Amino acid sequence: MSGATSITVRVPMTIRKRGGRKVIVSPDGSVLPTAPRHVATNADPSLLKALGRAFRWKRLLDGGTYASVSDIARAEKLDRTYVGDVLRLTLLAPSMVEAIVEGRQPEGVTLPRLMERLDAKWCG
Repeated sequence: MSGATSITVRVPMTIRKRGGRKVIVSPDGSVLPTAPRHVATNADPSLLKALGRAFRWKRLLDGGTYASVSDIARAEKLDRTYVGDVLRLTLLAPSMVEAIVEGRQPEGVTLPRLMERLDAKWCG
């Protein structure tokens, strides 16, 4: 293609935190009228935070940023057992993760319940 040129368009905007939420602010300082002010959800905040941590930590382990659960615990200044328990949340079925994110998890599915250790009895 002769004569083809590449055009880069820069949109002047910044993203700032206002009231704990990120919003897009135009160059004149006003918040864009179409920017969402508040997103309503029925999701359990503690479950969402734990799922977010779990998948972030898994990504850091898989990417080689950290070599072990102990490394993550040291970096985050958390107990190693807690980090390991939270990481187990990455083993939930995708449909369960989706239900939690959308606030549709079954009654009784809470973070403390998901963090409980299971006693596995193996048949011989």
